[in-house]
Amino acid sequence: MVKILVTGADGFIGSHLCESLVKKGFCVRALSQYNSFNFWGHLEKSEFLKDIKLISGDLRDSFFCAKLVKDIDVVFHLGALIAIPYSYIAPQSYVDTNIQGTLNMLEAAKNEGVSKFIHTSTSEVYGSAIYTPIDEKHPLQPQSPYSASKISADMMALSYYNSFDLPVIVARPFNAYGPRQSARAIIPSIITQILSGQKEIKLGDLSPKRDLNFVLDTCEGFISLLNLNNFGEVFNIASGIEYSMQEVLDKILKLTNKEVKIITDKQRLRPKNSEVTRLLGDSSKLKAKTSWSSKISIDEGLALTISYIEKNLSEYKSGIYNV
Repeated sequence: MVKILVTGADGFIGSHLCESLVKKGFCVRALSQYNSFNFWGHLEKSEFLKDIKLISGDLRDSFFCAKLVKDIDVVFHLGALIAIPYSYIAPQSYVDTNIQGTLNMLEAAKNEGVSKFIHTSTSEVYGSAIYTPIDEKHPLQPQSPYSASKISADMMALSYYNSFDLPVIVARPFNAYGPRQSARAIIPSIITQILSGQKEIKLGDLSPKRDLNFVLDTCEGFISLLNLNNFGEVFNIASGIEYSMQEVLDKILKLTNKEVKIITDKQRLRPKNSEVTRLLGDSSKLKAKTSWSSKISIDEGLALTISYIEKNLSEYKSGIYNV
């Protein structure tokens, strides 16, 4: 049985990925960030928790990472700080986790001789689209400390392929959404405010366009990379369809049958040169190598997300802006 390690396993995408891997019969070791509460994030309530070997620790510690990777065949490295607004406030923490943490994992994987290291990038590294659809050759533009840290982590991962023949593949997902996503993201922020009964909801800029991919489709994109040996290469995971945030808001209002007044909240606006105005991804490279495609429509995905948040609304603090 293939032994797979997932870092960032307690997070939004990571928890779904762990469950998808278990369903497919893989042996999964999951890293949850250490805390003194023994809280395992989104894996806490997972029906598959008994089938997952869960370990608490911190990517920033190289000694811990060396132990974490022992006897592992494949690494899915998702562990990272991802909130863009918080990266304006605490950029050092993004360097420590996203760059140093990735370096620690790469070195550990090299020393243990893992057969595949799938490193998670982000469409944010492309910045505002210079051309669309965005393929893997699109220039990288660091428009936030977060995206700069991810560009650095991507380059570090690829350097380990070029320098040490570490079998690295870079997965570059576009905007995943769905159940369990934090309210720091716009879709759950909209839904939680509406379902909480607020007649006026606070949002940022609704003009940016995003390539939205339902989280389970994103996970299938990750898993499809297990069948590839295209080491040293980057693969986009994108739906190939873009929606403005205004269009997404309109869809959510229709699905919830609500009417609200929109208030532009200045603290939710990115600095002018930091806002990524358009992301539309090209996944033709991945599709040419695998059978993957994005299957869940935006309307179906939003309905599933609304249903999840409605059942778990008490876990959200809709009155507080989640940086």
